[in-house]
Amino acid sequence: MVSTYLNAYPDGLPIGDQWVPCGDSVDIVFPYGLSVVATAPVGTVEDAENALNAAEHVAAEAEHLSTGTRRAILSSVHDRLAEHREELENLLVLETGKPLVDCRVEVARTLTTWSSAAEEVAHVHGETVPLDLQPAGEGMMGFWVRKPAGIVIGIAGFNYPLLLASHKLAPAIAAGCPIILKPAPNTPLATLWAVHITREVLAEYGVSRSAVQLVTGGIDVGERLVGDPRSAVVSFTGSAAVGHQIAKNAAPRKTVLELGSNTGFIVAADASIPDAVDAVLRGGFYANGQACISIQRVLLQQEIAEEFQAQLLERIQEVVVGDPRSADTRVAPVINEASTQRILGWLNDAAERGAQVLAGGALEGRSLQPTVVRDVPRDLALWSEEIFGPVVCLETVPDLDTAFEVLNDSRYGLQAAIYSSSLKTAFRAIDTLKVGGVVINEIPGFRSDIMPYGGVKDSGIGREGPRFAIEEFTVTRMALIRP
Repeated sequence: MVSTYLNAYPDGLPIGDQWVPCGDSVDIVFPYGLSVVATAPVGTVEDAENALNAAEHVAAEAEHLSTGTRRAILSSVHDRLAEHREELENLLVLETGKPLVDCRVEVARTLTTWSSAAEEVAHVHGETVPLDLQPAGEGMMGFWVRKPAGIVIGIAGFNYPLLLASHKLAPAIAAGCPIILKPAPNTPLATLWAVHITREVLAEYGVSRSAVQLVTGGIDVGERLVGDPRSAVVSFTGSAAVGHQIAKNAAPRKTVLELGSNTGFIVAADASIPDAVDAVLRGGFYANGQACISIQRVLLQQEIAEEFQAQLLERIQEVVVGDPRSADTRVAPVINEASTQRILGWLNDAAERGAQVLAGGALEGRSLQPTVVRDVPRDLALWSEEIFGPVVCLETVPDLDTAFEVLNDSRYGLQAAIYSSSLKTAFRAIDTLKVGGVVINEIPGFRSDIMPYGGVKDSGIGREGPRFAIEEFTVTRMALIRP
C-alpha cells in the first residue's frame, strides 16, 4: 500500500542541492494497527549545520527572485501536490492515525495555502510617506518597502504535518526567504514528499534546491537550528512549553509561535440547541481531538444546560470509533500510547475530585471513546491544560457574564466560539473574549487559511495565513531621499 510513497523521493535528507544519506533511521508506525509505514531518516546536528550553510549561501538568490517567478513556483507546487491529492490523504492517515475525513480536509487546506500564497505574493509592498509633515522633511521624499528577513526555520507539529509545514513553506517562498523545515519526528513522510516536490519545481525554474531544505532529528537538532544567529525567523507550531523555550533560545531574533489552547465554547440561552450540539459533535472530536482549537471547555447557560446535555448524550453514538482508513470513522487512536495514558490519567484525576463522566472515558480497542465530562474542577489539567484528545468538559454557568469570565480565566487564548441568536451577544463576545479569534455559530475549529490566525497569552505570538505569514517573514526598509 505504501510503495508509491516510498518511491516518491530519494533516501536521506534534502540538504543543500542533494539528498544526503543518514546514518540513523526510525520506523514510522501507524497508530491504529501499529504496523510500520516506512523507515524515515534521522538527522544530526552536523546535518543542521550543513543546511544552515547552504541556506546562507542561497539567501541572495532567493531574495532576488522576481515576483513573477515566485508566483509561478507557488502555483506549480500547488498543481503538483494536487496531482497526488489522494495519495497524500492516504499517507497522512497512516502516519498520523487521523481519520480519512480529517486528512482530506488537511490536504484541501494545504492546497488553499499554496494557491493563496501565489495570490498574495503580488501584495508584498510598502508605501510612500509624506515626510513634509515635519519642517525638516520639506523637499524630501520617503517610502518604505518590504525585504526578506532571511533564513526561516519552520518547526511543525505532528497533528497536521503537511498543512503546518505548508503554512511556513509557501509564505517563505513568497517572501523570498530560504527555509529549513523540521517536521515532528513521528510524522515526517508527507512533509518529505512535499519538500521533494517543491525542490523539483525550484529546479525547473532555475532556482537552487537549497532554498528549501528539511532536517529531521531530536532536540539537539532543533536547538542548533533555532539558536544559530543566521536564522532570522523561527516559526513554530506545537506545545506552549516547547514554544516558550524556543523563544528564549532564538532571542533576540523573531519568533512566530502558534501554540496550544483549551478552547472555550459558550452556548447562550437563546442558542439553537440542536445546532450547538451538532457543533460539539463536529468540533470536539475531529482529528481524534488532537487539534489546538478543538472544543474542550463547554460553558452552558443555566436555562438550556439540562436540555443541551440530554441531546448531546443522545447523539454521542454518532461519533464513530474505528479504523481511520474508513470514510465513516470520526475517532481513532491518538498519536501514541503515552498520549493515551496521559489523557486517561487526567480523566481519573478529575473523577477522583468529583467530576462526572457522562459518556466514554474508556478505551475501545486502542481508541479513546468520545468522552463527555461535567463539573471538572478548574484547577485540574483536564480543564486548565490542553487535553489533545477526544474529550469535552461541560460546565453550567448562571449568565453570559460568568461564561465570558470563566472562558477568559485561562493562560491560553487561541480561538473560542459562542452560539447565540443575538447579534448583540455576538459582538459582545468579539469585544470581550481574550483570544486570537472568535467564531459565532460555528465550531471554533473553523479556520480560514486566508485569515490572520494566531493566539494571545500562552497560545503564542504572530499570525499565520499566507498574507500575514509573508509579513512575518519580511522586514521593512525605509528610504529617505533629498533630491
